[in-house]
Amino acid sequence: MNPTRPVRRSATLILAACSSILASDAHPDHGDELEQSLTIPVAAVTEPAAKPANLVKISIEGDFRRIQSNGWPDHPPGEFPRRGNPNKPTPQSYSFRVPLKPVAAESPQRRGGWWWGVALNGVPFEPGTGETWNNDPRSGWRYEAATGFLNLGLDEHNAHVQPNGSYHYHALPTGLVEGLGGDGKKMLLIGWAADGFPVYTGMAHDDAKDPKSALRKMKSGYQLKKGPRPEEEDGPGGNHDGRFSQDFEFVKGLGDLDECNGRTGVTPEFPEGTYYYCVGAEFPFVGRTWHGTPDESFNKGDRPPGGGPGRAAPPGGAPRGILEDGPGTGPRPGTDQGPGAGPNAGPGAGRGQMPMPVIEALDLNKDRIIDAAELAKATESLKKLDKNGDGQLGAEEFRPAPGGGMGRPPQ
Repeated sequence: MNPTRPVRRSATLILAACSSILASDAHPDHGDELEQSLTIPVAAVTEPAAKPANLVKISIEGDFRRIQSNGWPDHPPGEFPRRGNPNKPTPQSYSFRVPLKPVAAESPQRRGGWWWGVALNGVPFEPGTGETWNNDPRSGWRYEAATGFLNLGLDEHNAHVQPNGSYHYHALPTGLVEGLGGDGKKMLLIGWAADGFPVYTGMAHDDAKDPKSALRKMKSGYQLKKGPRPEEEDGPGGNHDGRFSQDFEFVKGLGDLDECNGRTGVTPEFPEGTYYYCVGAEFPFVGRTWHGTPDESFNKGDRPPGGGPGRAAPPGGAPRGILEDGPGTGPRPGTDQGPGAGPNAGPGAGRGQMPMPVIEALDLNKDRIIDAAELAKATESLKKLDKNGDGQLGAEEFRPAPGGGMGRPPQ
């Protein structure tokens, strides 16, 4: 669907002026009416582009279920770009395939750079993010999108947008659930995982084998790790508070669901029973592994979630916001890849790059975004870095402490 093109218009203004010319010997008063025609170009008027429509087709092809879609939701997405997400959603071209009779693998399966699954409306699920501590993917500490510590611009449907325009869910797709009638009266199928097993909301039967048993909210088997994170120079430190995926651990028997965030039982679509996943309101929200073997059609063909559009995020700075990407995505010329991230920081930063202590001084509320109110106090904030009181900041005053930087959360 082609959006409506900007329409350029011009306004022709006919000005009729009646002027009495003062009498003189050279110019007698003739009372002529002066008429002027002025063509004044008016700024381009852009007519609002029509919103794309949700297009999805689910069909059976031999031993597989094919899900083809344009990735546009069947509910109004949130407004993008927005704070925490600078990207604009655009229709995509997806063709996913899942086996009709999926088979369990010997152990939970993991893949990097794959969509985890796809919702019934054709919008993909991707639970992971590209934001890592200190912008260093090698640190092993990856930020969570739905735990509220880092604003990644999730909308009211727990979704946001990658740089290539792909709208995707990180947790329960509330708009889809509402459109399907809610999940209070029966188990609600909302999609398919990449391995072919069905995906339901977090409401399931109390007795997994009894379709007449009451529905209740399934409890995840994950919990926060106890105590502080390991004290290491290349790690965030602080306590396990949920800002990183690695703050959580699976404890067998703790909840209703297994490590893949699923279980085996009867469902309306599978009265004889099947393995199914649950998408809930607590970590891991969407499964991080598969019970079976994912189909290659879910491979995005790039790298693990995020890492930056076309390049890895270098160490030494704050998370840049949305760094996830799809196949063939590259950095947009003249732009950064995240909200208020600015240039990279840290030792050895290039010309014009802002050192981390400067950012930390300006970011008064520590939300990793420097807003107008904070900019208004910039002079006062930066004076705090002037330790020797000479009215300027030298290298020693804005150089970050080893292993620290803006990536380290509060202790």
